[in-house]
Amino acid sequence: MNRQTETENRRQGFVQAGLAVIDCDLHNRLPSLEMLYPYLPDYWCDYCEESGFPGPDANDYPSGVPLSIRPGLTLPSENRPASDLALLRGHALDVWDVEYGILTCAYRVQSVHNEDLAAALASAVNDWQIEHWLDREPRLRGSLIVPSQNPALAAREIERLGGHPGFVQVMLPARSQAPYGNRRYHPIYAAAVRHQLVVGIHYGGAPGLPPTSVGWPSTYLEEYVGMAQVFQAQVLSLVSEGAFDQFPDLRVVLIETGVTWMPSLMWRFDKEWRGLRGLTPWVKQPPSAYIRQHVRMTLQPIDAPPTAAELLQIVGQLDSEDLLMFSTDYPHWCFDSAEEAFPAGLPTSLARRILAENAREFYPKLR
Repeated sequence: MNRQTETENRRQGFVQAGLAVIDCDLHNRLPSLEMLYPYLPDYWCDYCEESGFPGPDANDYPSGVPLSIRPGLTLPSENRPASDLALLRGHALDVWDVEYGILTCAYRVQSVHNEDLAAALASAVNDWQIEHWLDREPRLRGSLIVPSQNPALAAREIERLGGHPGFVQVMLPARSQAPYGNRRYHPIYAAAVRHQLVVGIHYGGAPGLPPTSVGWPSTYLEEYVGMAQVFQAQVLSLVSEGAFDQFPDLRVVLIETGVTWMPSLMWRFDKEWRGLRGLTPWVKQPPSAYIRQHVRMTLQPIDAPPTAAELLQIVGQLDSEDLLMFSTDYPHWCFDSAEEAFPAGLPTSLARRILAENAREFYPKLR
């Protein structure tokens, strides 16, 4: 039985059990910088041509690494599946019979040092997403690309399109110039909350700073595995610096982060907070309480054996059935079978929450 047939059979089981599916991580990729020219002012088109600007410099998914794209997804006429809506429908939306699919465009304008150009590119990408994706497929919802290196410009972009019904979150890369709890990012959070948008922190990014606390790694393996440390730093910062106290309605999704590190982080964070809480009097609850209320995590790529027993153990350690949300991370190579994407044998109530209800409750615009 091939992978697609196996997935289709699994999805039929979901349908028969009355289980809806919301996919919280579907990548749509911009094929080329030139695709943005119709959405850019003439000045910036001329600038890009005359300067030889190739586009943002972030190589989160090296083309030669198997993790970057699943074998079997590429058709002879199309070597970039995530840039083609028809392929995304056939490979992800239709196969899983997705009710909503949230696009996570990883166009890293944060790596562009000319902040005005970064802002123009972000606006162009968002307009391109509307025309080529959101307007053409009613099941899709989008993530706003913003120049987060300049929060004022990022907030301006959120104000421009935050009211569009197709956008449900603001996209921030995990790697940043400063931890996201820093008050410099408050304009982004204020705008996101005002427009009922979730803040999605996604794997990768290219801010020009090392992805580890001790310098630059030598291999992609180190960077890939070590990205969990970056996510941990962001969670520590958001809670410790009081972002959730400042913005009680702020919601954060950690995308492509893995999930097994969170229980131990919550335990240690609570333990140390009890001894050091005098240093952060604005953190009025145990850190784990903030995480359970304000943070969610996408399922793929899950860093645990793909069995119901293992997933149940993780949910038990998290002490909550609300934190995990289904994702396929299309078109990346996270799993070889539907069983590995979402294990059979989970209690129906938990399966229902992970497959759709957690996302529906967390994203105000999906209700």
